[in-house]
Amino acid sequence: NCHMLYTMTQDIIGNNLQALQSLNQQAQNAGFCPSILTDRIQGEAREIAKAIAAIIASSLNLGLPLNSPGCLIAGGEPTVTLRGRGKGGRNQELVLAVLLALKKQTHRFYFCSVGTDGSDGPTDAAGAWIDENSYEKAIGLNLDAESYLKDNDAYHFFEQMGQLLKTGPTGTNVMDMMFCLF
Repeated sequence: NCHMLYTMTQDIIGNNLQALQSLNQQAQNAGFCPSILTDRIQGEAREIAKAIAAIIASSLNLGLPLNSPGCLIAGGEPTVTLRGRGKGGRNQELVLAVLLALKKQTHRFYFCSVGTDGSDGPTDAAGAWIDENSYEKAIGLNLDAESYLKDNDAYHFFEQMGQLLKTGPTGTNVMDMMFCLF
């Protein structure tokens, strides 16, 4: 029935902003001062990572836009232009690029980016996470983060680091979510 199909497509039961608002509330309940930066992230993951890393660094070092304990939240749908032969997805690549941008950061933080559907590109991971110790950990494991990023191989980088986020299929897809706790 065409009318029934039309009606079903008009019933939106969730979107990225609602998911971010829920994350915002959870962060607040956990004692963080959260801020949703945007629900409209678009563009190349590596470029988005530079902006996100700059906001994180500003918060960690200057208290702008938030002081600790803070939670920066963003959402949307980054993209990746494949240049290498590696394996990964937009969230994993974004996290790897943020890691490189924050490699000298010593203040405590936790950053992750995940696909709300439980998958990121052609992988079984929803995304990946980093903290202030991740860059030194990579060096200790003889992992050259820049080479992995150049080859679009964030999956194998984070697999060796033990920092992939694997949720399995969630049964929903409201784009991607990124957040940083500090």
